[in-house]
Amino acid sequence: MKRSTALILLLTSTLAGCGPGPADTTGPAAAQAAGASEAAREADPALVTLSAAEQQAGGVRTGRVSARPMGTGLAVTGTLDVPPESTVAITAPLGGFVENTELLQGTRVGKGQVLAVIRNPEFVQLQQDYLETGSRLEYARAELARQRELYEQEVAPQKNYQRARADYHALRVQTQAQAARLRLAGLPVGGRIVSTATLRAPRAGFVKTVNVTVGQAVTATETLFEIVDPEHLHVELTVFEKDVAKLQKGQLIRFTLPSDSARGGQERTGRVYLIARAIGADRTVRVHGHLDRENDPALLPGLYVRATIETGRTDVAALPNAALVRFQGQAYGFVAEAAGRYRMVALPTGRSEDGHTEVTLPADLPATTTFVTEGAYSLLAKLKNTAEVE
Repeated sequence: MKRSTALILLLTSTLAGCGPGPADTTGPAAAQAAGASEAAREADPALVTLSAAEQQAGGVRTGRVSARPMGTGLAVTGTLDVPPESTVAITAPLGGFVENTELLQGTRVGKGQVLAVIRNPEFVQLQQDYLETGSRLEYARAELARQRELYEQEVAPQKNYQRARADYHALRVQTQAQAARLRLAGLPVGGRIVSTATLRAPRAGFVKTVNVTVGQAVTATETLFEIVDPEHLHVELTVFEKDVAKLQKGQLIRFTLPSDSARGGQERTGRVYLIARAIGADRTVRVHGHLDRENDPALLPGLYVRATIETGRTDVAALPNAALVRFQGQAYGFVAEAAGRYRMVALPTGRSEDGHTEVTLPADLPATTTFVTEGAYSLLAKLKNTAEVE
């Protein structure tokens, strides 16, 4: 909830420019009113007064503290992750030289899309072997048919037929193995002989890493690319061993990203799905949570999260987030003492949920106190004028 000096100056000038009509700013009455206002501010620096027009321009609304149920639980940290089947390492099964690739990190790829072209002189020999074996298989098929006919007519001995059948089956297995090897390398099975093979994406996703450049020699064990499918993200949390007994499957998880503070503290939710059954070397337990909404474009694998695992719910005194301002590291609210008269008071805060924040009222304020629920920063701007607001 930080605000810059420029924003405060803009709000101050807006509020100052709103009034019931033109007024004499140089006459005795104006000077007397200004002096009285300045004297009141010096006597009570937490007090601010607004005219009806200024209240309307600042969008000031009032309301009371409400009792809202909020979760009590464990404050933990963790990261967003994907299951193992959602991350794919791409390799060149037979190695070679990278002839072409246009991939960049973060590129979206579809299933079957060409990732790279690999050149390898051995590809030619593989295809030649397959075609030659295929020709021998055709001859063996014809020879088997001839030996079967001769055997059935009792012209040739049975062993000739058995030898022809064994040769045919051996060549058929050899042909199938060679075809499988060609498909594994991304080469055509039959047809014209080529010296390059294409690597294709086995599934859709985003390119996480690119480890090659054009012209680089690669082996079958090197990872050329990594593809991540973020459609099934989950949250991996770290819980200290002393708190493990409080955990149960199905408990609500509320978490925020580091960037959420710039968007008003947006919260996301999930549920505890799996609790590890072993204590790590750092005396913590891993908790796996499923997200209530997986297709959030702001969520990426590896992002750090702050989370709360709810272990119960209690009613607390709460105000809307818009009712609270921060000044010099402290949270404040504005009490509506009378029409157009507001006093800034410190309000220690607690949990936040669904646009509301838990507050602790000062001992001298009753639960029925009326607070400013909208336009609090306009009041802060008027009160502090050009002071720096966090």
